[in-house]
Amino acid sequence: MYKIIGGDQKEYGPVSAEELRHWIAEGRLSGQSNVRGEGASEWKPLASFPEFAEALRAQVGQSALAGATAPPMSSAAWSAEILARQPEVQIGRCFALSWKLLSANFGLLFGATALVWLIGIICQFIPLAGIVYSVMRGVLYGGLYLIFLSRIRGRPAAVGDVFAGFRLGFAQLLLAGFLSVLLSALGLACCLILPGIYLFIAWIFSVPLVADKGLEFWSAMELSRKVVTRVWFEIFGLVVVAFLPFILMYLGAEIKISVSAFSAVQEVMSSSQPDFARMMRLMMQLAKSSLPLVLLIKFVMLLNLPFALGALMYAYESLFGTRPAPTA
Repeated sequence: MYKIIGGDQKEYGPVSAEELRHWIAEGRLSGQSNVRGEGASEWKPLASFPEFAEALRAQVGQSALAGATAPPMSSAAWSAEILARQPEVQIGRCFALSWKLLSANFGLLFGATALVWLIGIICQFIPLAGIVYSVMRGVLYGGLYLIFLSRIRGRPAAVGDVFAGFRLGFAQLLLAGFLSVLLSALGLACCLILPGIYLFIAWIFSVPLVADKGLEFWSAMELSRKVVTRVWFEIFGLVVVAFLPFILMYLGAEIKISVSAFSAVQEVMSSSQPDFARMMRLMMQLAKSSLPLVLLIKFVMLLNLPFALGALMYAYESLFGTRPAPTA
């Protein structure tokens, strides 16, 4: 049995060696964590205990986990510690730091984002694959978020870490990503839009919390909602400004497509008798003429996404990461 000093500098334990190995695998302990064996009086770095050498080597080999900063305590205790904080989000600072991050790591961050984007585009042209991608989206974005967080924290990362979610909390990432989007969409469709917008913003950090902190999906969704609700308008403003190029392009394209569709409907309705063949022909022409706009929206999203995700991950760090001690 062992006792440990957590990230909050409090003592925890006694816990078993197996539990410590589990925390190492989750990234909650590192080789520098202070540990004391049962009956011993001296605190030592975890790396000095040979029984944990293999677990620590495995942790170093997983760059995605190396960036995690969850403290060595239960999820409930850590969540309570986060909720006890006064949340802070500085929108301008998030944008400035995101720009610096993207400038210094453009190839990695754009390449990883483009890979996820390309997978989504390809899936839309394969029968049923689009549905599978919608369900699996949280798994891919979990890996993508970890790449951004690793670089924010000065840790190494590679484009291939996009697929880290398939080996780290696959089921929880899948559920967090799918349910947060599904329930937000239901709120938009059934509850006059505003509840859906609220939930979309409130749950925006659900997937990062699963990927980075190892929370189960509902705990991550609830923690994200409770923390973000206290700074909801700041996060909403950050999302709107961060994705403004995409939002403007999307709205412009939607207006143009809607005007064309309205004209087509008017043309059909003006005839004395329904002409279904003509209606189908007009709909096919509308779909064909709209395709370039749809592809343009996707391309603008690709260009916009790396900067926006960087800003979001800096906001995530402000809310859920380790804060530096205040200077005198």
